[in-house]
Amino acid sequence: MYYGNIKKYDIADGLGVRVSLFVSGCTNHCKGCFQSETWDFHYGKPFTEETEKEILDALNHEYIQGFTVLGGEPFEPENQRVLVQLLKKIRETYPDKDIWSYTGFVYDQDLLAGQRKHTEVTDEMLSYIDVLVDGPFVLEKKNIALSFRGSENQRVIDLKKTRAQGQIVLYDVRR
Repeated sequence: MYYGNIKKYDIADGLGVRVSLFVSGCTNHCKGCFQSETWDFHYGKPFTEETEKEILDALNHEYIQGFTVLGGEPFEPENQRVLVQLLKKIRETYPDKDIWSYTGFVYDQDLLAGQRKHTEVTDEMLSYIDVLVDGPFVLEKKNIALSFRGSENQRVIDLKKTRAQGQIVLYDVRR
């Protein structure tokens, strides 16, 4: 897996101050994408053990609320297989920090068992994520007034409550 950027003080991609990883590779190719360079699966740098250590070290501060993974596309199958290990390590090392992920795929149409982007590690990966912002960016539905999303079709999903209740539960972005 490759990545384009690590932000160690991100305040745009989730609540509080966060560490964010922008992975490379995306087959969605949304019109108006703010990072179309990350569509290339080999954009940026290879993700290594040193990269993982850099992220874990950056998270080791009280003022960091959590970690966000976005892209590119974290739920491309080749990215899932690397990210699941990173998310597991973050969850084990920092159980009180929250984990957010952005995806251009739709949770209940693409990521659940039997669907087109579901792999042998998708369920485990989803189990580590607290908040999932899902859905492709749709330029015609762009709205800069929205919290944590770019277009009105996208949802901010509370994955813990969604799993517990067996139905989509939206995250309260007013927290």
